[in-house]
Amino acid sequence: MNPITVLLVDDHLVVRSGLRALLGTQPDIQVVAEAASGEEALVQTEQLSPAVVVMDLAMGPGMDGIGAIKQLRRRNSRQAVLVFTTYDSDADIVRAVDAGAMGYLLKDAAPEEIFAAIRGAVQGKSVMSAPVASRLFQQLRNPDEILTPREAELLSLLIEGLSNRELGQRLFISEATVKTHLAHIYAKLGVETRAAAIATAIRREGMR
Repeated sequence: MNPITVLLVDDHLVVRSGLRALLGTQPDIQVVAEAASGEEALVQTEQLSPAVVVMDLAMGPGMDGIGAIKQLRRRNSRQAVLVFTTYDSDADIVRAVDAGAMGYLLKDAAPEEIFAAIRGAVQGKSVMSAPVASRLFQQLRNPDEILTPREAELLSLLIEGLSNRELGQRLFISEATVKTHLAHIYAKLGVETRAAAIATAIRREGMR
């Protein structure tokens, strides 16, 4: 059985070295390369096609982890990417999941948790550190915590039946920006249409 090939992406050599040594204890996991930036990660992935990319979010100048995840998923929608970071804010978690990350681990995760996440990613399973999973579940129960202030404002205006042009005029933004915000709102609320978003907004207003 071929080992699971892994690319490590982190701008700190010490972190990469430690993680490489840890993963090297597992006979079914093989680190094939390391990258110190988002740009380097794209090149390495193109050349080596690793089964799993383990990605930090914050890196040095240039492309950050979120940007790299988006590019990787755009090039290959089935590319498994695991976030491995110290950042556990609601915004970071949502941005990573929106970008296409299949898992989100904190750097204080237990070794077995890291091994399980990599093995699960190959099988298409989403694995998250317990604290991250708890926060994400709470966000899903409270959509207001998922949306940015501008998205929440735009959603409330949808109830008034405003067109994209009218929304743009009300918020002093372009129609293109309105469409971008709406796309993010739909994705975060798990809806596909304007009507469904409005229904969700009305339902939420009624629950307050």
